[in-house]
Amino acid sequence: MSSTIPSDTRCIEYLEEAGCKRRVIIHCCTVNAVAQEIVSHIGEADRDLVTAGALLHDIGRSVDHSIMHAYIGSQIASAYGLPKEIVDIIRKHTGAGLDAEDAEEMGLPPADYMPATIEEKIVAHADNLVSDNRVVDHMHSVNKLRSKGAYRGADRIVALHRELSDLYGEDLDVIQSKIGEIPDLELVRRMGLL
Repeated sequence: MSSTIPSDTRCIEYLEEAGCKRRVIIHCCTVNAVAQEIVSHIGEADRDLVTAGALLHDIGRSVDHSIMHAYIGSQIASAYGLPKEIVDIIRKHTGAGLDAEDAEEMGLPPADYMPATIEEKIVAHADNLVSDNRVVDHMHSVNKLRSKGAYRGADRIVALHRELSDLYGEDLDVIQSKIGEIPDLELVRRMGLL
């Protein structure tokens, strides 16, 4: 149990220990690749915290693949003794956050599910820019939510995209052209996950 931010290697070990499938781990590594591109242009963000948050954001998928995975993941991370900042990133990573009305409608335990720190926002939106192991534009997630009638959530993604694009210095949808639709994931190779 550690109160420090774990290394990228240790994050992968946590995912494996929790029982995450290879596909989930590769998704987390892809989200991390997007998050690293975003954080490289946003100086005030803590790169190590973003790395750990991005790699661990879906640890709850070791148990559940519903909307509940973020809450479950935060509980797993807490049980591992991970820092509160990582636990919060995991709990708040869904879409551009869930407001109290969303949480109640979805049957989630009462908690704060809205990303507030720059690191929470970067990880949440990096996840919005990845579908499975592919980098996509933000409208992919927006349209997915709109098709389900989740208009408030879709609008929050649009607003978060605009906010982070402004900080990044250009529209974040350029990330796919910068790192590729299926980015080269050195961490995946290093950990033998290919």
